[in-house]
Amino acid sequence: MALSFPDIDPVAVSIGPVQIHWYALAYLFGFLFAWGYARYLTTLYPVGVRPNKEDIDDYISWGILGVLLGGRLGYVLFYNFEYYIDNPGHILRLWEGGMSFHGGTIGLVASIIIYSLVKKFNMFRLADIASCAAPIGFLLGRFANFINGELYGRTTDVAWGVVFPRGGDEPRHPSQIYEGLSEGLLLFIILFAMSRSEKIRQKPGLISVVFLCGYATFRFLIEYVREPDSQLGFIALNLSMGQILSAAMFGSGLFLLYLVKSGRTQNR
Repeated sequence: MALSFPDIDPVAVSIGPVQIHWYALAYLFGFLFAWGYARYLTTLYPVGVRPNKEDIDDYISWGILGVLLGGRLGYVLFYNFEYYIDNPGHILRLWEGGMSFHGGTIGLVASIIIYSLVKKFNMFRLADIASCAAPIGFLLGRFANFINGELYGRTTDVAWGVVFPRGGDEPRHPSQIYEGLSEGLLLFIILFAMSRSEKIRQKPGLISVVFLCGYATFRFLIEYVREPDSQLGFIALNLSMGQILSAAMFGSGLFLLYLVKSGRTQNR
């Protein structure tokens, strides 16, 4: 017996002709909560250690720009390149959807590197703080995907299968919920616990390793029950684009682990 898709309007608020979608609110509150949490995390480090609260306040606009640009360009390059080559003007139509979580992570990393070099403090410490805060956005973003009835899973006969409006008549895995709970909530709890350890905080980059490898692992596994993107299907070896990007992300995490263990992240 399948569950009925909840009748939730994708438009959260309408003010005259202006419509604000749940997906936009997910980004807004994700950034706000992540900002506040990142400011709190700076208080766990000794006085004088950067980044501090003021650095986070200054960096947040860089981070937002990195996530939005990276997320959009990642979707364009990884998921729908041919379409946007033929319709380049549509790249700026963010309201039509199309953001890549992997691309957003790449954009976030780029903003961290550039900002840290400009401000001259340890980029890996800022990366650890950002890594702890990022799952908040993942959680809210995936729940917004569910409300929109998009990025659903493959057909299934499990009791909690959901019949999505755009997914045909058969029940499907609510893979957005799986991702929100794993990449969002569970990863947040793991990184929160790590951030409480002074020993771990003294190894810049270690939290980022767990973020990269943790997200990549959860995403790779859940892709097995998530419906592949219709315009791509499977890329190679029956793997989806999400799995290929997650494998690369996991490899990046292992390389960062090597840097942490070799002590090369201490004074960068």
